[in-house]
Amino acid sequence: MLRLFGILLTVLFAIATAILVWPQFFQLETTFPLAQIIASRALVFAGFAVIVILALLLMLARPMRGFAASILIVALIGASATGLVGATRGLGTGSLPAKTDAALRVLTWNTNGAAVSADRIAKVITEQQVDIVALPETSEQVGEQIAIRMRDAGDPMWVHHVNIRPDVANGPQAWQTTILISAKLGEYSVIASSRDGSSNTSSVPSAVAMPVDGTGPTIVAVHAVAPREDAMDRWRSDLAWIADQCPAGDFILAGDFNATLDHMASFGSDGGTMGRCHDVASATGNGTAGTWPASVPSLLGAPIDHVMASDNWQATGSLVLDDAGGSDHRALVAQLEPVG
Repeated sequence: MLRLFGILLTVLFAIATAILVWPQFFQLETTFPLAQIIASRALVFAGFAVIVILALLLMLARPMRGFAASILIVALIGASATGLVGATRGLGTGSLPAKTDAALRVLTWNTNGAAVSADRIAKVITEQQVDIVALPETSEQVGEQIAIRMRDAGDPMWVHHVNIRPDVANGPQAWQTTILISAKLGEYSVIASSRDGSSNTSSVPSAVAMPVDGTGPTIVAVHAVAPREDAMDRWRSDLAWIADQCPAGDFILAGDFNATLDHMASFGSDGGTMGRCHDVASATGNGTAGTWPASVPSLLGAPIDHVMASDNWQATGSLVLDDAGGSDHRALVAQLEPVG
């Protein structure tokens, strides 16, 4: 009887391992609570490592040796597969390539409201030679302060902004998203449906900015709702909306997606990660580097902040900044080169 119970536990553990390693195969990557568990591949790997150690200890007891050996084998397979996925996406790079004349650098940074100062953001923009900045949870006033500093530094930027509840004075900055775009890229305008919320993410706003003269990429500053238990439907709806923002054409998406590559498995089209856009970090060796929470080492965190681009752009580098500047998110910088 005990032997049959051990076989049953091993089979159930093998099934659970398969789901954790590749939830997309079972179409469970956006279901609660699995979506939360798989947010950090490193923590899943650590869980398997703990089970490996426990199984080795159980093997010291002769009556448990067969059961422990079977659990050990499954856990080793799970840890190896999880580690392989993480390594394939990239465990982190320490620098960007030299910026060419044609390159664009894109910064996304969820600033957690006023946790990061305008001076700090402007300094990073200057140091990293950034052309496009997506700032979820950042007010228009902070955006304007950054723009003043960039103007004084000789690199003027236009400020664009969406507030999902402009009727509420002093509302939380999570209701706001700000974009800064280098004046070198020309004049941009946020489309009306982003401003009035008729086409937007559900609870925290995204912003779609289009070039006024039609020349240049459409820029989408993304902010999806977090996948809390009571917000799963809105989270999935937000991801679908974000994917719809990258059809055929010239697009750059940047922001807090509140989703990892695992969660996005069903939202790509024609080989893209989200819609037709491709994730820059995973293409340039940073796909496993966590951006949230900033209070834990990057490799233990969840890579939920992304820069993505359509086929008009080639990803040539990315960098997750170690210093979060007081925010609970690390900033991500990506370098893009025009194709052709």
